[in-house]
Amino acid sequence: MCRLFGFRSVIHSKVHQSLLHAENALQAQSLSHPDGWGVAYYLVGTPHIVKSEAMAGEDKIFKKVSGVVSSETVIAHIRSSTVGSNNILNTHPFQFGPWVFAHNGNIKNFEKYKKRIYSKINQTLRRFILGETDSEYIFYFLLSAIYSSGNINNIDLSIEMATLMIRERLIDLTNIIGQFEKEDSTDNTKTYLTFLLTNGRIMLGHEGGKTLHYSTYKTKCSDRDLCPYFVKECESQSKTGKINHLIFASEPTSTENIWLKMKNGLIIGVDQNMKLHIS
Repeated sequence: MCRLFGFRSVIHSKVHQSLLHAENALQAQSLSHPDGWGVAYYLVGTPHIVKSEAMAGEDKIFKKVSGVVSSETVIAHIRSSTVGSNNILNTHPFQFGPWVFAHNGNIKNFEKYKKRIYSKINQTLRRFILGETDSEYIFYFLLSAIYSSGNINNIDLSIEMATLMIRERLIDLTNIIGQFEKEDSTDNTKTYLTFLLTNGRIMLGHEGGKTLHYSTYKTKCSDRDLCPYFVKECESQSKTGKINHLIFASEPTSTENIWLKMKNGLIIGVDQNMKLHIS
């Protein structure tokens, strides 16, 4: 199964530590998740995506991209394929307009439900499905609610409204395919719907059976004496809900971040003002 990493921050942050250099960095995890990689990052509100079907740990481009990317919003993914061949069209993250999506999961018996899922995707969005994966179908199925509401390019879309629409679409999806698993397991043929979704300003993560961790503060920030944005919430749990960073990871990296495991079915996100939202 795949591995996810993503963050939203008040400042442009580099990702080389989490992707390359930290203990259990994504590069190391790719040894057991070798079927491609992708990194999405935002510059001036626009998503930029670099992807490859090569294994991240052996790809010079992955190392180069990971070393230079600096952004307030990043999603990275390494793939261990369950549905679809190993090619760049099946590699995450997927993108439409400002929206970027990466999935760690599977739809059991996807071919059985494929046509029904497709029929519930907005007609305008259907033609943009280019690959074979259940993940890409899930992306456009979820995005259909935001597109149909007229909020696809709305930079002021609230995290509350986005979460509500995604939650309702998840109910619609599970009505078709059945419930996702309550606990992670080594059986990757089961249904799992763990994913990250962002438009660059808001970001949310859903724990759909495959484990997802999150972090909003550190034990001690190594840049505390230099960073102009340093506040006490950087090193302790926020009492107001306002945070300086939100990080998601399938497997915590060995850094100064304090990691918490998300509960099954939980959606956690941040709004444009970095206010934490848990649903």
